[in-house]
Amino acid sequence: MANKQIDMRKAKRIYKLYGEGASKRRISKELGISRNTVAKYIEFFKCYRLTPYEVPEMTLEEIHRPFKADQKPKSEQLRTLDRYFPYFDKELRKTGVTRQLLWEEYYAKHPDGFKLYWYREWTKETSPVMHFTHKAGDKLFIDFTGKKLHITDKYTGEIQELEVYLCV
Repeated sequence: MANKQIDMRKAKRIYKLYGEGASKRRISKELGISRNTVAKYIEFFKCYRLTPYEVPEMTLEEIHRPFKADQKPKSEQLRTLDRYFPYFDKELRKTGVTRQLLWEEYYAKHPDGFKLYWYREWTKETSPVMHFTHKAGDKLFIDFTGKKLHITDKYTGEIQELEVYLCV
């Protein structure tokens, strides 16, 4: 999860492994932490010129103090936008509602607010997608496309509703 501090034991282990000559990639893989996080902690240890003997004696607060200083408080715009996200999520489940429509509604109320880009970034974080690989011709997926289509008979004027299916 973004901006979440790692466990002190992992921070100490990062420095221990790095001191033993392990690469950032290997440390990342072994501890299950992103390479950027590993690099950030290593940079911290280097900046403060800490030796492998000093780190085990440090407390959790001492290790994490420089990282807390980087976190900025949320702006009023971002707090307002955060309040809208659950509403957006609920509305998007309805037929015919698009992100663009919701964004126009939000932007009409808050012209100084954030753009559509931020909502897209939020959906990437909160709605993870899992990719499935299928062999061609192995499976067939069929689903309704949503609302019914209307066809008007040009001779009688009769309107007929049609169900539309999508097959992938």
